[in-house]
Amino acid sequence: MHVCLTPTGDIAQTGPTLQKLRPKIGLVGLNFLDLFEVYRPRLLRSMVELLAVEGSKLHLRFRDPPHTTLKGVLVPDGLGGAVVNLSFGISVVDAVRDYDLSGSDFAATDLTIEMLYLVEAKSAAMEASRTLNKRLQGARIAAEEQAFTDTLTGLKNRRATDHILERLARRGRDFALMHLDLDFFKEVNDSLGHAAGDYVLQQVARILVGETRKDDTAARVGGDEFLMIFVGLSDRQRLSNMAERIIARLERSMPYEGQWCQISGSIGITLSNGRRDAVLANFMHEADQALYVAKRGGRAQHRFYDATMAQTAEGNAPGTG
Repeated sequence: MHVCLTPTGDIAQTGPTLQKLRPKIGLVGLNFLDLFEVYRPRLLRSMVELLAVEGSKLHLRFRDPPHTTLKGVLVPDGLGGAVVNLSFGISVVDAVRDYDLSGSDFAATDLTIEMLYLVEAKSAAMEASRTLNKRLQGARIAAEEQAFTDTLTGLKNRRATDHILERLARRGRDFALMHLDLDFFKEVNDSLGHAAGDYVLQQVARILVGETRKDDTAARVGGDEFLMIFVGLSDRQRLSNMAERIIARLERSMPYEGQWCQISGSIGITLSNGRRDAVLANFMHEADQALYVAKRGGRAQHRFYDATMAQTAEGNAPGTG
């Protein structure tokens, strides 16, 4: 990256890398100040003025695009001409990209090579950091998902439902909360074993997933207790039809290793009804009370919460099995 200048300021010789920056024109014979604009020091318009700043750092750029900036130092050759040694300075990274330069375009002693190595090392380190961050983020998401998931059924767990209900209540979103408790599940465990019970729970989970939409939630919150959260749904008839459909599907015998598992389900339902300041526990308590009434009424049925249930179910909780 050098040019040899004649006493008139014309280019007599150039280094191969400088010529590579302007491959379509021959640089030899051009006037140095016609090719470059020297913007520091200012007002250098002749060879005489260039020679007057010998040894000083020159800041210059190509007059034609791309206007790559360069740094240079001029040294007189003793014959009226001069040699100008050029470098890219901090713009070396852009120059390497723009002109497709490689290590062979620089002298082995040029500190530019060291800078390129540092840039490459920095890029590699940043890429490794991005990769590590993605892995850590993936691990964090997986851990959070696991913390909110029931491992047996793949449904959400109670921790997840608490979080979802708190968020919905805080945002004032309407929702319906459906509490399902399995009937006769204890008999399955006692007669066929816990493996059969686990199988039944997994089948129940499949049924509930089939009844929920993308933004809804199905969760297992106890041994044989499940919750469903239906966002934006307050149509009692639609919810009633859904509950009846779930109960009907639960009553179908489930085959397990040549035997039949027979259960049913009772459901309690409560609606948020636009309540903005309700405590989370109140929704859960209302669904529990409605479930208790459904259980007491003969099981395999559903009930909607109403205020009259508060006294009827006071101090009671739905039984399991």
